[in-house]
Amino acid sequence: MAAEMTQTGIPYTFMRGGTSRGPYFLRADLPEDLDTLAQVLISAVGSGHPLNIDGIGGGAAVTTKVAMLSKSDDDWADIDYFFAQVSVEEKLVDFKPTCGNIMSGVGPAALEMGLIDPTGDITEIKIRAVNTGAQVVAQVETPGGELTYEGDTAIAGAPGTAAPVLLKFMGVVGSATGAFLPTGQLRDVIDGIEVTCMDVAMPVVIARATDFGLSGHESAAELDANKAFFDRMEAIRRKAGELMGMGDVSKSVTPKFGLLAPAENGGTIAARYFMPWKTHPTMAVTGAQCLASCALTPGTIADGMLERSSDSPCDVVLEHASGTISVLVDFTANNGFALNSAGLLRTARKLADGHVYVPSSVWAEKED
Repeated sequence: MAAEMTQTGIPYTFMRGGTSRGPYFLRADLPEDLDTLAQVLISAVGSGHPLNIDGIGGGAAVTTKVAMLSKSDDDWADIDYFFAQVSVEEKLVDFKPTCGNIMSGVGPAALEMGLIDPTGDITEIKIRAVNTGAQVVAQVETPGGELTYEGDTAIAGAPGTAAPVLLKFMGVVGSATGAFLPTGQLRDVIDGIEVTCMDVAMPVVIARATDFGLSGHESAAELDANKAFFDRMEAIRRKAGELMGMGDVSKSVTPKFGLLAPAENGGTIAARYFMPWKTHPTMAVTGAQCLASCALTPGTIADGMLERSSDSPCDVVLEHASGTISVLVDFTANNGFALNSAGLLRTARKLADGHVYVPSSVWAEKED
């Protein structure tokens, strides 16, 4: 009892979603006020230490993510998904972006939490990403009306196989900035580097790897060790943020940054993605949609790196640092490139549940 008197316990479900993981909460179990909420999440994750030793984070940006769920009052959606990216070493929380990998676990978590009931062998759940307004349809396997995590689907960056979760992303163009091309240009030149600034599911500044003296096939560790590249990239990212109408992005994880190069292993194109101050070990689901759209759009920095398909929908296979990710892109190309939807196959697994504790000095008690 003593521990509970000095700490506040918050119910949670701990899940791997795609190649990320973190706590999934009921939004109603957390403070409404965003400043207090940020302090609670920082404490729960253990932000401010490289190992997150005083919390449940995993010492990497892909393991300090948080999902907060509630029944939606939106006419279209079943579930509202509010995302938070908690920093590993800085006591910061970013509520601007969303996360497609964590999205993979939203359907199963909503079923686990009783926010929605199974509807047969496949349960279709309409999810509204609160941060960006994006609409996503998740198809979760519920054979005989029972949620299952067992299956034969493998994704690069996660061990073994599991039940598939199909995500179909709708309305993702201009998710953060309101425009497919936030600068109004297919290409911009910043600090001597030609970039495409695109906003599809996630605003991303995209460049050719070769323009930085890179092959685009480096490992995540090799890129992380290249401080000169990160310094140059960050300067470009900040200036691009201004051009994209996002203001001062020095303390925001958006826009993200991506590099493209010709494929080497049978994929459509090679890609490296940055979070942005560290190389993503695999590929973000949101970032994959933007990079795939850039690859398919004539006139972008991807010109000359691939043979573009004129058939829709088409599979764009991105070769990333740990394997590949496939994006099924439904588009029209009658009058320039226009994205209709993007589909990705992911997996998820429940890892634990119970209560996570934060000091009462951070949040004394749950509100009614």
